[in-house]
Amino acid sequence: MQGQAFRLGGGGEGKGEGHGKGPQRHRLHRWVSTGVGPMKAHPGPGQKARGFGTLAACFFASNPMSETHDPSAYDPKAVETAAQSHWQATGAFQVTEDSSRPKFFCLSMLPYPSGALHMGHVRNYTIGDVISRHRRMKGFNVLQPMGWDAFGLPAENAAIKNRTAPAKWTYRNIEHMRGQLQRLGFAYDWTREFATCTPDYYRWEQLMFTRLMKKGLVYRKNSVVNWDPVDQTVLANEQVVDGRGWRSGALVEKREIPQWFLKITDYAQELLDGLDELPGWPDAVKTMQRNWIGRSEGMEIVFAMEAMAEPLTVFTTRPDTLMGATYLAVAAEHPVALWAASGNAAVKAFVEECRRGGVTEAELETQEKKGVFTGLYATHPLSGEPVPVWVANFVLMGYGTGAVMAVPGHDQRDFEFAHKYDLPIRQVIAVEGESYDTGTWHDWYADKTDPRLRVVNSGDLDGLGYLAAFDRVAEKLDQRDLGKRRINFRLRDWGVSRQRYWGCPIPVIHCEKCGALPVPEDQLPVKLPEDVEFTGVASPIKADPEWRKTTCPGCGGPAERETDTFDTFMESSWYYARYTSPGAKDLVDDRANYWLPVDQYIGGIEHAIMHLLYFRFFHKLMRDARLVKSDEPATNLLCQGMVIADTYYRDNPDGSKDWINPADVDVQRDAKGHATGAVHRADGQPVSVGGTEKMSKSKNNGVDPQTMVDKYGADTVRLFSMFAAPPEQSLEWNEAGVEGMARFLRRLWTQVHRHVAAGPAPALDVASMDSAQRTLRRQLHETIQKVGDDYGRRHTFNTAIAAVMELLNAIAKFDDASDQGRALRQECFQAVVLLLNPITPHTSHALWQLLGHPEATLEDQSFPEADPAALVRDSVTLAVQVNGKLRGTLEVSANAGKDTVEALALAEPNVQKFIEGLAVRKVIVVPGKIVNIVVG
Repeated sequence: MQGQAFRLGGGGEGKGEGHGKGPQRHRLHRWVSTGVGPMKAHPGPGQKARGFGTLAACFFASNPMSETHDPSAYDPKAVETAAQSHWQATGAFQVTEDSSRPKFFCLSMLPYPSGALHMGHVRNYTIGDVISRHRRMKGFNVLQPMGWDAFGLPAENAAIKNRTAPAKWTYRNIEHMRGQLQRLGFAYDWTREFATCTPDYYRWEQLMFTRLMKKGLVYRKNSVVNWDPVDQTVLANEQVVDGRGWRSGALVEKREIPQWFLKITDYAQELLDGLDELPGWPDAVKTMQRNWIGRSEGMEIVFAMEAMAEPLTVFTTRPDTLMGATYLAVAAEHPVALWAASGNAAVKAFVEECRRGGVTEAELETQEKKGVFTGLYATHPLSGEPVPVWVANFVLMGYGTGAVMAVPGHDQRDFEFAHKYDLPIRQVIAVEGESYDTGTWHDWYADKTDPRLRVVNSGDLDGLGYLAAFDRVAEKLDQRDLGKRRINFRLRDWGVSRQRYWGCPIPVIHCEKCGALPVPEDQLPVKLPEDVEFTGVASPIKADPEWRKTTCPGCGGPAERETDTFDTFMESSWYYARYTSPGAKDLVDDRANYWLPVDQYIGGIEHAIMHLLYFRFFHKLMRDARLVKSDEPATNLLCQGMVIADTYYRDNPDGSKDWINPADVDVQRDAKGHATGAVHRADGQPVSVGGTEKMSKSKNNGVDPQTMVDKYGADTVRLFSMFAAPPEQSLEWNEAGVEGMARFLRRLWTQVHRHVAAGPAPALDVASMDSAQRTLRRQLHETIQKVGDDYGRRHTFNTAIAAVMELLNAIAKFDDASDQGRALRQECFQAVVLLLNPITPHTSHALWQLLGHPEATLEDQSFPEADPAALVRDSVTLAVQVNGKLRGTLEVSANAGKDTVEALALAEPNVQKFIEGLAVRKVIVVPGKIVNIVVG
């Protein structure tokens, strides 16, 4: 390689140390990391003084690199078309198993084919692409696939709106979005692409379900759903608006219907324990999953009921408060409530009212707590006293036993309910030195392990702490066969039934004689008809008797197919594994054990307790079916932040807001870049400036990625997405920042072309470099070391880009036309192109060829490795402080001893002004960094 002086292969393990000299090094880094510095003092027109998005525009406005150039020299469309054509022609990113190289499976959560990419997609998939391309350059065998999470409710809603079939709408969107992804240059192995709505995919999901049925991990039971009585359909929670159906406007009812469930609770403890084996997952995600699984140790306690044959059973984690139970509360669907409603008009009316309420915990937390007395009493298991039984709207039948032991003296919800209905409140826990008033809520009982807590007013339990009281109650109830210790989980079994059309048919056959049976494997897949008329009033497969009609696999008699379809989380719970085994005659084959687990998974933290939990559960199901060998599906998880943007609106007469897209607004800003006003371009009239919020259709503040790509090029959009913020933080969209990235790429393009136009560069003679050459080469290799660490370990792509920007500035200032100077510049440009390749692959592809490698491709190049010899410094610049305040800088030999450094620091003229006439008490030397002189 001409002029090559850095080593290829491997990578630096640097700690992100900076470049340049003394306290001024990292100047650009400091601006990027803190948002302070020249950007505050000199914001450009239309820029904000905060965030990463505007840094580039501000930085280049006053930087020596901002030389004039012909902007048409860099044609993003031509550059990107050429690179993509090359990748497609060579199958650059298609991979197979290769035991001679380490594997790396990089996966971003697959998108829903909504019709168009949004900026959240662009950011997510660019992060994955940067990681993938970097690992490929590090010698890994990299798999990065893409597919489509294609079933689900949005397709049904869009089909109704557009008067088309969900399948047609979905496949059309897939075609469009695939083109958008390809236009952005993501390094996907497109030979592995699939859509989850195709029989070739979901047949294996159906097969797994039938196997789970046979293993006893599937069951069917009645469950409460939202029912629209006009449209005669089940509604998802998001389709219920103010208690009414989103389309019909009818009051929604709660209705019990049979649903299919997977026994995820059988894996609750393993799912909980497994979180300790995932150091590469964010702590926030693991905490959310721990809380959702919700392991708790307590007791199941039986309250006998004379009026009914069956007793009332509750679970509590605080058996030490049993003597404080002054009432019991049951869900409206509980057998006790239904029995009471049959003979009590007030209870019946309340149960009917509850049927129109919410069905989720979140809804119950926010709604007014209401209840009605059933007229029934249960018997307290220790005291024998009668305890009134109430129906309450804050109790869910689907959680626990559907009944709770209310201790209003020591539970805030129970306390508020008791005050509302004038129920007894009894203190049974005391804190040393604290008084208790039944009319005031006391929150100092929350920590049951507090050694100051003691049981009171509870007979022979008095004076005991939590653990001792727990043991005593357990012993007493066990002797009477009225209670036992239990480990309970908040986690509930996964309800996979949906009463919607656009989903994978559940492979079950219903026979009056044989019951519910799995569809035989040789009859799979059960195909969903796609050419249908869909109005949303009823599912086409429920309304079609011919589709339902089949033969019982047990007795051979007439039977009907299940008309429920799977929850779409079913498809997304195992899709990652199918990528490893395209064409396999089962869910996966032996190839899965080469690629799995996923080495880097990328997606939003909003999926922490749904998709990411089911994802882990399904992997364990596949492991237990001997389809895979690993215990967890992904080793590392990166949760990217949101993409946010300014909002603008006008108030409507009815009090609503008319949101206006930022692209249609002209904004006036102050010297710090803050918006001081805005007008609508259409009419020139003012609009109100709203807050900065997540890009969404509801606030009309989204930016079309295709528009940005057409205007600036894919590499510019990719570069801004990585530069504007660290991956885990929110990215504030600002087009001024995008323009800055475009200028940066044009400058890089211009500088490389000028270098190449001067003719071939000779080989670099490292041994004969002068001081300026050694300084630039040291910065080059410090940058190589830092960028490699930022890409590979830290995933801080913004600081990697900033380091390359600093390097390119240094190259621009390097005024050396000698052969040695040109050879060093060749080494620098080659390194810059390689360092930027993961982020700007199209531009890097073109520049690499321009730099003398017309036949070589970047996919075959290794990531640069820093030359240790180049990192050695002849001298260092130290900051000199007097009593902690910077008073000067000092350049000394890198090998200078402490005494020498002290003497030079004390002799520095500007320092002497601040120590003159004062006693020097101490001189602190931090080698390679600072000297602090303490005077007094």
